[in-house]
Order: sequence, then C-alpha cells, then structure tokens
Amino acid sequence: MLKNIHIFSALISFTLFFIRGLWVMRGSAMMQQKWVRIVPHINDTILLGTAIALTISIGQYPFVDAWLTVKLFALVAYICLGIEALHLAKTHIGRSVAWLSALIVFLFIVSVALTKAPFGFLYSYMV
Repeated sequence: MLKNIHIFSALISFTLFFIRGLWVMRGSAMMQQKWVRIVPHINDTILLGTAIALTISIGQYPFVDAWLTVKLFALVAYICLGIEALHLAKTHIGRSVAWLSALIVFLFIVSVALTKAPFGFLYSYMV
C-alpha cells in the first residue's frame, strides 16, 4: 500500500511539474491560481513521507545503500532545477533548459528506483 501511494504521488508530481513548466513557458495565468501553488507542495510532502516510510520498512538507507544515496542526490538536483525552471531563470532558454534537465533527472530517479542500481537505466551500459 505504501509503495503504491509513493508511486502514485511520484506520477502526480511529475505530471504537475510537467504542466506547470508548460504554463511558465507560455506565460499562462494558470500559474497564479491558488491551487497551483498549494497542491504540488501537498503531494510532494506525501511523496517524501512515503519515501521515508519505505526506507524504514525495507531497511535500506541513504549513505548506507548506494542506490538510495544516488536517489537522494538526484532528488536535490531535481528540486534545484525545478526551482530554476519555475521561478529563478530569467530567460526562456534558461527556463527551458532547467525544465528539460529536471524532467531527465526525474526519469533517472525512477530508473534508479526500478533497477535499485546507482546508475539506473545506465547500469546495463556500465556492465
């Protein structure tokens, strides 16, 4: 159940980030809607809470298990890129590059979770 909530929250997080990125690129007034500023934070709190609960339940932890350490660092990169894309970047190109980079990092995080390997989808190319 916990894993399913985590996966569903991750899907919602990705979808909301993708849509908000499109809205920012287009200068949409949707970004000013109250729910757009609140719902992603609520969902990401659920995502983080289930992540912590899952690490405890499976007995694997960042800085002990390499794949979770990589996921944690990639999460920090994703958050920083997301902030750059949605709030800090001054140019359209800067926003676009940060947004696309964040999406790629998110997919990398998913691949690390699926493979439980620090290199994620790149693992098969590394061996």
